Amino acid sequence: MSGGAGGGGGGGAVKTPADFLKSIRGRPVVVKLNSGVDYRGILACLDGYMNIAMEQTEEYVNGQLKNKYGDAFIRGNNVLYISTSKRTLADGA
Repeated sequence: MSGGAGGGGGGGAVKTPADFLKSIRGRPVVVKLNSGVDYRGILACLDGYMNIAMEQTEEYVNGQLKNKYGDAFIRGNNVLYISTSKRTLADGA
């Protein structure tokens, strides 16, 4: 009785949010905060409280680059979402 409408998983394996977060470590991500500020960089690690450590971090306010940081730590209660970046900076150039 499980499954629901659509189903289109293809492999039968269910991917949980924890699986997603483990799979994106070391990859470029966008972290959006509740304030609307975006941080883009490489996800170094995160914990169960969604505290995030990033490398090569750039801060964007209203879509404009404001600062660049080598390493950044973001407290989890400020995080609205985490998204993977489809393109790296080299791809966009």
